Amino acid sequence: MNRLGAVVTKGVANIPWEGNPTPRIAEVTGGMLNAIGLQNPGIDVFCKRDIPFLKQYDTKIIVNVCGKTEKDYLEVVERLADESINMMEINISCPNVKEGGIAFGQNPKAIEQITSAVKKVAKQPVIMKLSPNVTDITEMARAAEAGGADVLSLINTLTGMKIDIHRRKFAIANKTGGMSGPAVKPIAVRMVYQVAQAVNVPIIGMGGIASADDAIEFILAGATAVSVGTANFMRPDTTIQVVDGIQAYMERYGVKDIKELVGAVNQ
Repeated sequence: MNRLGAVVTKGVANIPWEGNPTPRIAEVTGGMLNAIGLQNPGIDVFCKRDIPFLKQYDTKIIVNVCGKTEKDYLEVVERLADESINMMEINISCPNVKEGGIAFGQNPKAIEQITSAVKKVAKQPVIMKLSPNVTDITEMARAAEAGGADVLSLINTLTGMKIDIHRRKFAIANKTGGMSGPAVKPIAVRMVYQVAQAVNVPIIGMGGIASADDAIEFILAGATAVSVGTANFMRPDTTIQVVDGIQAYMERYGVKDIKELVGAVNQ
């Protein structure tokens, strides 16, 4: 973990959340579906237990914040103000929770409002995590930028479904889940490229990254940083392979500073 630029936590709310009923994960071709429902221990346990654990390592701490109402988000952000974390990622886009997430993440006015409200009380830089389940991702990105977002991260999961044909039942109790993994990568790369053309804030690219080649694709599309999620389930050392692979790529092509690669795709 000392070799990683940052570690992003799972979503944390103002109070403990039980999450959705099980089963909550299903493998699909090219990835997985999850409907965890943002199960988490709540901010008090998180601050007491998880932040001290992460502080043992030489890496930055990014805390993902979730909530069902604006008040929920602000309670967590205020609680984190005096904690030794580096950034916050505001999850306005999780498609698994019926209350709050979808409404914030799919409405540009709501995105601008929640971003502005969070920025007023946050002491650390704020990342707004965007949902791909929208008609025009650039509209949502501009709304977050207008609200004062320091950074944007995208994409979150795409809403999907799997049916067990032998049992004639939904594979996930929630019926739908968030689709992640290699199959979503082309969509994610396209959206990162579009957003990079539309806003002036840095972008963290994610969605199906399983190798250094995948990560470099996102960087060339306009991402300043990349994040690895689902691939960790398959191969726990994926992030280290990505770090080593980016370094090897830079040496191969004589790239002195990775910033040279950001958005450097040739037309």
